[in-house]
Amino acid sequence: MSIGATIIEKIIAAHANRKKVSPGQLINVRVDLVLSNDITAPIAIREFERIGLKRVFDPQKVVVVPDHFVPNKDIPSAEQAKIMRGFAIDQGLVYFEVGEMGIEHVILPEKGLVLPGDLVIGADSHTCTYGALGALATGTGSTDIAVAMATGEIWMKVPPTIKFVYHGKLGRWVGGKDLILYTIGDIGVDGALYAAMEFVGEAIDFLSMDGRFTMANMAVEAGAMAGLFRVDEKTMDYVKPRARRPYTVVDPDPDARYARVIEYDASRIEPQVALPHLPSNARPISRVGDIPIDQAVIGSCTNGRLEDLMLAGEVLKGRKVAKNVRCIIIPGSQEVYLDALRRGLIEIFIEAGAVVSTPTCGPCLGGYMGILAAGERCISTTNRNFVGRMGSPKSEVYLANPAVAAASAILGKIGGPAEIW
Repeated sequence: MSIGATIIEKIIAAHANRKKVSPGQLINVRVDLVLSNDITAPIAIREFERIGLKRVFDPQKVVVVPDHFVPNKDIPSAEQAKIMRGFAIDQGLVYFEVGEMGIEHVILPEKGLVLPGDLVIGADSHTCTYGALGALATGTGSTDIAVAMATGEIWMKVPPTIKFVYHGKLGRWVGGKDLILYTIGDIGVDGALYAAMEFVGEAIDFLSMDGRFTMANMAVEAGAMAGLFRVDEKTMDYVKPRARRPYTVVDPDPDARYARVIEYDASRIEPQVALPHLPSNARPISRVGDIPIDQAVIGSCTNGRLEDLMLAGEVLKGRKVAKNVRCIIIPGSQEVYLDALRRGLIEIFIEAGAVVSTPTCGPCLGGYMGILAAGERCISTTNRNFVGRMGSPKSEVYLANPAVAAASAILGKIGGPAEIW
């Protein structure tokens, strides 16, 4: 008796020219897109040159994005960007220079470079963001990226799929960031190790695309290979104006076999805060306690999209950032920045006492634009709060959604919008 296939099994089979694949199989697959950035591209370029080939397999399927340390923060980062820029120009790759770029995982969907049914690999762990579009997207090492640039193929082990079902409707100020933090808090940072996480349910149907990108982005924080959403009307409304090539919508079979099915009542989930030093150290805002902060960061590939800035603007409008708090807001792309400007959000942020940065990963990985000193605390909409992630190993990072981060900036301590509304 034949057993149906999950989304990720169907995508892998299609890219391996097979009728069916099963979890655990090692498969060679062709890729639709290969991605790297200013940290990872120079390593991949060096390995590509060692292979001895002169040209990449398809320049329109290789994308390089400077986003971690640009505009360049120092000489070493400038040298990294120069290596990447020279290779991209010489090879004719898809490349976004400062002024048109943004955080890679924000701009690739914006530009229509990732579409439903695609298989995408990137030399960045949060490449899994594109699962929000019904694509298989996963992070790999720079050496794998070099081979993929050369051959257009990569090997992977077919993962099992865990289905997460979110029942009910979301409460006020609760979004994708809260659902994924709650989930990681429940299953742990290795609860979906090398599995695909498939997100379904009434609460998921309610989520905007921005909320879905946030959830898919943090699947890797549960150890997952990928986080995927089924393509629905919201997905198609996002994809259709952006797509410039054919794509295939992939749905799971009704009798698809899942390794586990985990169900939650989303209506009972509060805004979440992940305390140091793991994303899994999540708890509801009502149980966080009185924790003063020195800094609030709103942005990143997790929560730097327009909806995120709109939430922050709703909280900050007509209010002031606490006197001893630094509030740093970083749009995820030039398009997001421009949309925020046209909606009056930038004015709201500046009048509230926040600073607004050019699109960049910035402080998320301890790059720049908000490095923490010893003993300082930051509430951030980013995706990781490991020891030393944002600066000193003696600093602390707390993860939350944009509304909570904005409210905390006003309060001078971690707290939710309900405390100032």
